Amino acid sequence: MASASSTRNVVGIIGNVITFGLFLSPASTFYKIIKKKDVEEYKPDPYIATMLNCAFWAFYGMPFVHPNSFLIVTINCVGLVFEFVYLTIFYMYANNKGRKKLLLFLLIGVTFFIIIVLITMLALHGTTKRSLVVGIICDIFNIMMYASPLTVMAKVIETKSVKYMPFSLSLANFLNGLCWTTYALIHPFDIYILISNSVGVISGLVQLIIYTYFWCKGENNNDDGDNVSNLDEDYYLMTN
Repeated sequence: MASASSTRNVVGIIGNVITFGLFLSPASTFYKIIKKKDVEEYKPDPYIATMLNCAFWAFYGMPFVHPNSFLIVTINCVGLVFEFVYLTIFYMYANNKGRKKLLLFLLIGVTFFIIIVLITMLALHGTTKRSLVVGIICDIFNIMMYASPLTVMAKVIETKSVKYMPFSLSLANFLNGLCWTTYALIHPFDIYILISNSVGVISGLVQLIIYTYFWCKGENNNDDGDNVSNLDEDYYLMTN
């Protein structure tokens, strides 16, 4: 019979695979940017937020903050690499105003991260206190990420069309939250991963229900690929 530790690792690996796919999802958007040599109306904000989210979760998973979280560290380090590549491409093809905005937001984000790391390591002693502070910050970022599709769902309800909601991303959103919620419930129990990802399960389920409802009504009008693909940066920000 499989041990709780083995089961948890298997669930975590599945979660890593799903999350990896979500990190990869904006690749087509950046391929278009490279091809056109122009960022057009794309914004760097979601990718900066994702980079910061990944950085905090990677820090959370360190043995001196929250032991036994190796899978959390690995996938979020992978996410950091992806976001670094995306932001580098954005910087290369953005105009001067876009570059300045990108660098300013990065500076603010990195400064905030460094301050939290210093406070955690110098002022907090023991993994319990460190997990509490870093875990709460991670949950705030993750809940914001999972709540971001609300604008898209509102658009679907308003237009009665699912062309503004990519089904694959909605499904991946739900599966990602479900996987990491399950992971958090298996011993050793992790309240911080549970809180934000249970929100992800609810958010993903609501998206799928709304999508199914309007698709079954035959009003999907899903004939504009650009409208769908351009939504990737609105809510693909998936991690643990």
